[in-house]
Amino acid sequence: MRGVNVRSALFALLIALAATGIARAEVADTTALGRLRADAVSLRPLASAPLTRAFLEATALLPRVSPRVVWRDSARTRAWTDTEAALLPDSLRTRLVRRELDETFYWNTRYGSPLSYLRPLEILAANGVADVRGRRIADFGCGMLGQLRLLASLGADGVGIDVDPLLRALYAQPGDQGDVHGTGGRHGTVRLVTGQWPADERTRAEVGTGYDLFLSKNTLKNGYLHPAEAVDPRMLVHLGVSDSAYVAGLGQVVRPGGRVLIYNLCPAPAAAGKPYIPWADGRCPFPEAQWKAAGFRVVAFDRDDSPAARAMGHALGWDAGPGAMDLEHDLFATWSLFEKPAR
Repeated sequence: MRGVNVRSALFALLIALAATGIARAEVADTTALGRLRADAVSLRPLASAPLTRAFLEATALLPRVSPRVVWRDSARTRAWTDTEAALLPDSLRTRLVRRELDETFYWNTRYGSPLSYLRPLEILAANGVADVRGRRIADFGCGMLGQLRLLASLGADGVGIDVDPLLRALYAQPGDQGDVHGTGGRHGTVRLVTGQWPADERTRAEVGTGYDLFLSKNTLKNGYLHPAEAVDPRMLVHLGVSDSAYVAGLGQVVRPGGRVLIYNLCPAPAAAGKPYIPWADGRCPFPEAQWKAAGFRVVAFDRDDSPAARAMGHALGWDAGPGAMDLEHDLFATWSLFEKPAR
């Protein structure tokens, strides 16, 4: 009888707990921000440095955002916010394409999770960058602002540089740019500059100088700048200046002691007889001699990071679900690091 009474009591307790929701499993957050935070948990075993662990933990500070309405012309050369479009003459506005962009697009845009910056940050941490507090960071070809907002919550002043006019309209509401408060008294900023750097004078002025870190992920690829075969120009990256002028420009905006990191994720090259894939050639597009001529020390040149990139891709679920990647055979990574010697 005593055993029966105990079992009855336990059963009654479980019923009570279930009624209050304590015994129920927590419902997974399937929002874009919830998935981003879940990805941070999955990536945690791959974060070996305090900097990268803090980067992942900062996802807890990201705000929820409401859908954004943007308007684009058919050529996709200009973009307007909903407020800006309402002020346009009817003759122009009626020719625009309206897009409502949700929270997933806000954080990932077309390029995937901002948490894929984990690998570049791991490389920097292994090469003397222990912290980003008080550091100025530029991200060339940023594609989104999520990664810079995370860094800003760690105390960095981040500037994203991109030619896509859609980004200006996407990140135009209060709170999208400006001051970012983190934990432990950390305070940083995030800002977007749209335009062709360093070819455009206005863009150069807005970007400014004095950077501790200048990053470029998946933009400065040899295949984008020097394709091995003729391709549609829209598939390429056009700097607007010569290679040597671009690297010289980096030498002008990076302060003494600062670093430039080029990190590229790439698919496998096209099979024989298939169309050429410019973005599959992720080698550094600028030879070592150009970096040395601009005053940089070559720390590493075209180092392979494929195994670590594949581990990151697996943690992010790139090899699962519709469109799953064959990570072992179709994901490769290279990185190059340059330092401007301190005076």
